Amino acid sequence: MRIVVAHNRYREAQPSGENTIVDAEIAQLTAAGVEVLPFLRSSDEIPTMPKTAKALLPISPIYAPRAQQELSRLLTEHRPDVLHLHNPYPLLSPWVVRTAHRHGVPVVQTVHNYRQVCSSGLYFRDGIICQDCRGRALGVPAVVHRCYRGSRAQSALMATTLAVHRGTWKSVDRFIALTTAVADHLRDYGIPDSRIVVKPNGIPDPGTPAPLGQGFLFLGRLSPEKGLDLLVEAWRRHPDGALGPLRVAGDGELRPLVEAVAAERSDVTYLGPLDRAGVRQALADSAVVLATSTWHDVLPTVIIEALASGRPVLGTALGGIPYLVGADTPREPAGTGPAVAASASASAVSGAVPGPSAPDSGVRPDAGSATAGAAADRTGQQWAVPAGVLTGEAGWVVPPEPAALAAALPMAAAGASALSAAARLRYERNFHPDTVTKRLIDIYAGLRR
Repeated sequence: MRIVVAHNRYREAQPSGENTIVDAEIAQLTAAGVEVLPFLRSSDEIPTMPKTAKALLPISPIYAPRAQQELSRLLTEHRPDVLHLHNPYPLLSPWVVRTAHRHGVPVVQTVHNYRQVCSSGLYFRDGIICQDCRGRALGVPAVVHRCYRGSRAQSALMATTLAVHRGTWKSVDRFIALTTAVADHLRDYGIPDSRIVVKPNGIPDPGTPAPLGQGFLFLGRLSPEKGLDLLVEAWRRHPDGALGPLRVAGDGELRPLVEAVAAERSDVTYLGPLDRAGVRQALADSAVVLATSTWHDVLPTVIIEALASGRPVLGTALGGIPYLVGADTPREPAGTGPAVAASASASAVSGAVPGPSAPDSGVRPDAGSATAGAAADRTGQQWAVPAGVLTGEAGWVVPPEPAALAAALPMAAAGASALSAAARLRYERNFHPDTVTKRLIDIYAGLRR
């Protein structure tokens, strides 16, 4: 099997989980015996481009002539079975889909964000969930609010690109939705179920989990959309030391907030940015990992890392978080229903109506997932599950509100040991590289012509 993997790499100065996933996926496919032909461009190339190439950059999201010519030569020479597209912006353009189809090559795209509809790709603006461009022929609100790179001109270009390529995206042969929430987003965009497959990313197996540590770990970018304000407000509702330690790792614009909280409370420690060894140690020291995003976070890799380490997760019921912990029925999907109902409101989660059924991912949740009511730790001690909390296979999700998160924190601290083994098992069944690579190869095989 011969596969072209097409991806416009994000700038190295802008850490990108998507770049990491593409690199890992190429390595995993190659190890599985698939011949991979990388067709990669990088946004780091832009500063060194000749003036003539730079002059064409404004139109490259719509049509990138050099990329189409080079891809056409690659397809003619190697005659691959499938082209697998990740990020096309700005140097590849969605036009690569049309180029591949002109050569009779089917196209798979992994959907890493919401950029079929949203110019920023996030469904998030000015600190709140925003879906103002859903259902519009042209995303004028994105232009008004400068949603793409803070520029009205670049936002206009991206909004135009999305309008021009609506038919291009709808011609993709198979979409890989990383979670059930992304599948819902694609259905809302008009993609039929028959062309959507749910397949998450995987991460390398870290090995047998260390014995459960103590307290909570927040690991990620210290930025507003990651819900650090939400976490701090919820944590402050408990006396110092009542929940055990809270460790915060990462860096970003909200670092001063974390440092201030760590200075005022003895139960909060700021670990700073961590390397891989530091991340492993922080996971080993903790009992529960927190994922408190206030946007429809597509697939927070930290959750998969937590599960692989046998750590259950307490997160918000937004985006892909419920899917990752096995609590996505009922769920609050991104991009479905009225925009008000799809925003970060507690009532939307606690009274959620199940969304459309997701395409079969080949994974069956254990009975009893996504429940509320009562739970028990490994000693058999019972405690009440607070209203609005959903318990999944490997953790809990709550409405993105301080009161709801504050109520769930002691429950998660008490229940971590009961879900530790289940967290590791969910990783092995759903997110282990062997599992996700086999699933990906099966998707390719279903499209070979």
